[in-house]
Amino acid sequence: MARLVRLLVVALLGFASGLPLALTGQAMQAWLTTEGVDIATIGFLGLVGLPYTFKFLWAPLMDRFELPGLGRRRGWLVATQLLLAALLLVLAATSPTGAMRSFALLAVAIAFVSASQDVVIDAYRTELLPATERGLGASLNVAGYRLAMIVSGGLALIWTDANQGGGWSWPEVYRLMAALMVGAALVSALLLPRLPPGARPQGRGARELWGFAAVVAAVALGVLLTDRFGQDAARALLGAWLATTALPAALQGRWIDLAALLTGVALTLPLAAWAARRARFQTLLAGLGDYFAQPGATAMLLLIVLYKLGDAFAGALLTPFLLKGVGYGLAEVGVVNKLIGLWMTIAGALLGGALMLRLGLWRALFVFGLLQMASNLGFWWLAQGGRGQIGAAILPAFDWGFVSLAQATPVDGGLLLVVVLENLCGGMGTAAFLAFLMSLCSQRFTATQFALLSAFASIGRVWVGPLAGVLAQTIGWPTFFIVSTLFALPALLMLWWLRAPIAALQGAPAR
Repeated sequence: MARLVRLLVVALLGFASGLPLALTGQAMQAWLTTEGVDIATIGFLGLVGLPYTFKFLWAPLMDRFELPGLGRRRGWLVATQLLLAALLLVLAATSPTGAMRSFALLAVAIAFVSASQDVVIDAYRTELLPATERGLGASLNVAGYRLAMIVSGGLALIWTDANQGGGWSWPEVYRLMAALMVGAALVSALLLPRLPPGARPQGRGARELWGFAAVVAAVALGVLLTDRFGQDAARALLGAWLATTALPAALQGRWIDLAALLTGVALTLPLAAWAARRARFQTLLAGLGDYFAQPGATAMLLLIVLYKLGDAFAGALLTPFLLKGVGYGLAEVGVVNKLIGLWMTIAGALLGGALMLRLGLWRALFVFGLLQMASNLGFWWLAQGGRGQIGAAILPAFDWGFVSLAQATPVDGGLLLVVVLENLCGGMGTAAFLAFLMSLCSQRFTATQFALLSAFASIGRVWVGPLAGVLAQTIGWPTFFIVSTLFALPALLMLWWLRAPIAALQGAPAR
C-alpha cells in the first residue's frame, strides 16, 4: 500500500510540474501565432524558459531553508503553486501584441516560479522513492507531466478554436489554469506524505543568502553588459560574413541578435561562478563539488545536454510549423498533436519504464535514443509532402462537458502517423532519461544536484528556440528537420563511450 501511495504521489506531482510548462511553451506559441506574431520572434520568446536552465543557482536555498508549518519540501511546493496561480491570472489580463514587453516579462516570472516548483518536486520525488522504484516512478512522473500538458496544451487549442471547438479566448484558458494550480496547492498541503527530516547542507543562513545575492548581482551585471555591448560584439564577429550572403536585412539582424545572446551567455556564466566562489556560497559550491567529485561527472553533464537535443530542436517551433508551415487548424493540431500525441507520450513512458526492467539503464537509453532520432524524420516527410499524403480520418463531433468539438473534423493521416510515432518514442526516451538523472544525485544535495542536471537537460529545449526560428526562416522547414535529426547523433556516440559507467549506476547505492 505504501508503495502504491508513493507512486500515486509521483504521478500527481508530475501533473503539477507539467501544467505551467506548456503555458510558457507551446500553448503560448499558439496564442502568439493566432495573434500574428512572426516565427523568428516566437523563436526568441522561447528564451522565457531561461529560468529552467539556471535553477541550480537558487536550488541550494531550497535545500538549505524550509518554510515553516508543512515539513520538508511541502512548504516550498505550496508557496510556488499559489504564486504560479497569481502570475497566470496577471498574464491572462495582458495583451501579447499591445504590451509585448510586459507579456514576456510575466512569462519569464512564470517560468522562474515553475522552475522553482520543479526543483522541489524533483528533490521530493528523489527522496521519496527507493532506488528499486525509480524506473517505474520516472514513468509515472512522465505520465502525470504529459497528462497536464494535454490539459494546458491540447485541450487549450480545442477550447480556443472558434470554428470547431469551444470558441474560448486565450485569457479564459489561462484563468482556468490558474484555478488548477490552486487545486494543486491544496493537494500538496493536505495529502502529500511528510518526508523524514533528513540531512541538510550545513552553513550559516545569512552567508547563504549573501552568496545567492552575489550570484544574482553577477548575472544582472552580465545582462547589462550584454545589453550594452552584445550587439557591437556580434556585428564584429558576424558582420563581414553576413555581408557576403543573400539573406534579407531583417534575417541578418536575427543572426546578429543570436550571436549577441551567445556572447552574453559566455560572459555571464563565468561571472556568476566567480561571484559564488568569492561570496562562499557554500551550499551551491558543496553540492556542485560533491557531484563533480564523481568519476566522469563532466562527461555525464555533456551527455545530459545532448540526449534530448535533437528532440528539442525538432519541437522548438512545432506548433507554428503545423499551423503556418503545413496549414492545419487549431482544433486539428489540438486533437492530434496535443491530445493523441501526449497520450502516446504517456504510453511511451509507461512502456519505457516496463522495458527498462529488462533492458537495464544503459541499453534503454541507447535504444530509446535511437528511436527518438529516427522519429524526427517524420516531420521532414510532412514538411516535404504536406497534408493529404496518406488520406484522412474523420473525428466525429463530441461534447464531453469540459471540452467539445462542434462538428466532424477531418484529421490528416500523415500528421496522425508522425505524431503517434514521435511521441511514443519520445516518452520512452524521457522515462529512461529521468531515471538516469535520479541515479546521479546524492541524497544530501538532492535539490541542488537534480536542479543542476535537469537545468543542463533543458539547455536544448530553451536555447535552441532563437536558433531554430532563424534557421527555419533561412533554410526552410524540410532541411530544418534533417538538421534536427542529425543533432541527435552526438548523444548516441557519447552513450556508447560511457556505457560502462552508466550501466554501473543502476546497482549503485544512494550516496
